[in-house]
Amino acid sequence: MSLYLFLNIASFLIPFLYSFEKRMKYSNRWKIIFPSLIITALFFIVWDIIFTKIGVWSFNPRYHSGIEFFGLPIEEWLFFICIPYASIFIHFSFQYFFPNVALSDTVVKRIYWLLMIILIPIAVLNYDRWYTFVNFSLFIIVTTIAVFKVGQILNTYFITFLIILLPFLLVNGILTGSFIDEPVVFYNDNENLGIRIGTIPVEDVGYAFTMLLMSLILIKIMDRKNESI
Repeated sequence: MSLYLFLNIASFLIPFLYSFEKRMKYSNRWKIIFPSLIITALFFIVWDIIFTKIGVWSFNPRYHSGIEFFGLPIEEWLFFICIPYASIFIHFSFQYFFPNVALSDTVVKRIYWLLMIILIPIAVLNYDRWYTFVNFSLFIIVTTIAVFKVGQILNTYFITFLIILLPFLLVNGILTGSFIDEPVVFYNDNENLGIRIGTIPVEDVGYAFTMLLMSLILIKIMDRKNESI
């Protein structure tokens, strides 16, 4: 088994098994969760294919199976289901066990505007760095939609993302070269800020935030449609 495949399965397995836990009944939400994950995955896979072709990043054949579709290892395709599934499981588990823990709308707006003050100049000033510019631009757009169009997602997600960051930093750290001889994923530092958290490009944190938030927005929209039926 390739290292990348092992990381996908290990990340997915425990949340999947706990999905049948009788109290939270996470599996009952699959009809909404999986379509949301798949729609988001398709968007990010297209992005991934393009960035791989233009050399923003590449994959180390030493750590994947060698089975590829459109230039991406099969493990990379699975990444967009396994990791978001596990992460969103953490989000909803937190909401279930701590239903009264959430930020106020005022605090959410303050965090939002602080992020905009920081990220808009970074995106604009680094328009020539593909990963930095596209990543933070999408972060700005999706977070703005969450604040002004969907609502009540970031009140909890700003908290749960900090929890999600712990396993994320471990898994992504391995993917970017921590604890192993070579990275599973090579990043072209000409296309990012060159700032790393350990071995992880700082842009990856924004990437993860946006990917999960996009799925949560879709879940919220589908929930509303189901309630109206």
